Amino acid sequence: MAIREATIDDIPALMPLFRGYAEFYECDPDASDVEALLNEVIEAPEDVAYLLVATDENDQVVGFANNAWKWSSLRGKRVVLLDDLFVHPDARGGGHADALIEATADVARRSGAPSILWYTAHDNHRAQAVYDRVGGTAGDYKEYELTL
Repeated sequence: MAIREATIDDIPALMPLFRGYAEFYECDPDASDVEALLNEVIEAPEDVAYLLVATDENDQVVGFANNAWKWSSLRGKRVVLLDDLFVHPDARGGGHADALIEATADVARRSGAPSILWYTAHDNHRAQAVYDRVGGTAGDYKEYELTL
């Protein structure tokens, strides 16, 4: 297993993973939009956004962590928003999610961020077990979204 920054060459392997992630949350983004997003995030400077991939023993991409930066007025610094985390069901339980979170945290630490933030569905107990295991703490805030 290895964790590394995604490259443009990873996009074909990432497309079905992003589809699986979207299906889990009962979303259906257009494939061309997902591909454009992947290109943009991969090409972005690390201090804007970064996409990490987990690979298996055969160097096949089996998971990803899509990260962006946001200003936190409560912390007085920029923090990392781990926006999307997904590991293919066949690769779960192999430590990929933990390693992706740790690699995300390494980039945040290197840049002086005091924390990383993430959200998950209330009923996503498997993900919550990972987040608890890596030392994350659940917040008291409820996420809202305004659809435009």
